[in-house]
Amino acid sequence: MRIRIVDAFTDRPFAGNPAGVLLLDADAFPEDAWLQKVAMEVNHAETAFAHPLPEGGEADWALRWFTPVTEVAMCGHATLATAHVLRTTGALQGDGPVRFATRSGVLAATPTADGALTLDFPTAPLTAVEIPGKVAEALGAEPRTAHDTGADVGDLLVELADEKTVRGLSPDHKALSDHSARGIIATARAEDPARGYDFVSRCFFPNVGIDEDPVTGSAHTALAPYWSERLGRTDLTGLQASPRSGLVRTGLRGERTLLTGHAVTVIDGDLLTRP
Repeated sequence: MRIRIVDAFTDRPFAGNPAGVLLLDADAFPEDAWLQKVAMEVNHAETAFAHPLPEGGEADWALRWFTPVTEVAMCGHATLATAHVLRTTGALQGDGPVRFATRSGVLAATPTADGALTLDFPTAPLTAVEIPGKVAEALGAEPRTAHDTGADVGDLLVELADEKTVRGLSPDHKALSDHSARGIIATARAEDPARGYDFVSRCFFPNVGIDEDPVTGSAHTALAPYWSERLGRTDLTGLQASPRSGLVRTGLRGERTLLTGHAVTVIDGDLLTRP
C-alpha cells in the first residue's frame, strides 16, 4: 500500500502540519485497531484513511482521521493533505470539488487558481463561557475572553492580550487537559497586519495526544467567526505560530467556513503491512 506524508497549510517542505495519507483500494475501512496502529506508527498529529465510494452518491470518498492515540471527529489539515494526494496522483480528474463523507458530514475540497485547495467545513458554534479559574495558570497567561467551540471542534478558545503573548506561551500541557474535550486554542490580533495575516493562534491538544498541533484547520472554523466579528471582515488570514508555522486563509460563509491553503508531499513510500 502506498503511504504519503504531506505538509499541509504550507507551500514548502518541513513547514505547516504533516499528515499521513493512505488511499485504500477496498470499498470499506479495515478494523479500527489496524487503523490506530498505523496512525501510531506514522506518529504525526493525524493520519487520514480514505476509500472510494460508488458513483452517484453525495460523496466521492469516505474519510477518517486518527491521531496516534484516538480517532477524531474533524481534521482540516489531513483533509487538505488527502485532497492534495488525490489531485497530484491523478486519482481524481477535473477541476471540480472532491467530496468526503466523514463523521462531521460531507466536506468538500476545491482547487484554486493559485494551486491551493479550499476546504468547505461547518462553522463552529461559539458560546461565551466564564474563564476557568486555572486556565491562566496552565497557559502562563491571563485570557481576556473564553468561548466553547462546540462538539465537533471540542476546544476552549481563549483570546490573549497580544501576539507576543501567544508566541511566548510555554504551557503546562497536563494542566490544560482539564478544561475541554480536545484542548485549548490561544489567539490574539496580529501586531502588524501588513505582514500578511490578521490574527495568530497556537493550539494545544493534550487530550488527543498532541501537546502542540502545528497548524489546525478545524480550529480555524472557530477562529474565523471569532475574528470576523471583531475585525468586521468575512475573509481573513490566520497565522498559526507554532515552531513549524503555517497560514490559513479563512472565509466565513454563515454556517460554513472556507479554509484555503497549499500542501506539499514530502514522503511517498510503501506500507509493507496490510490489514
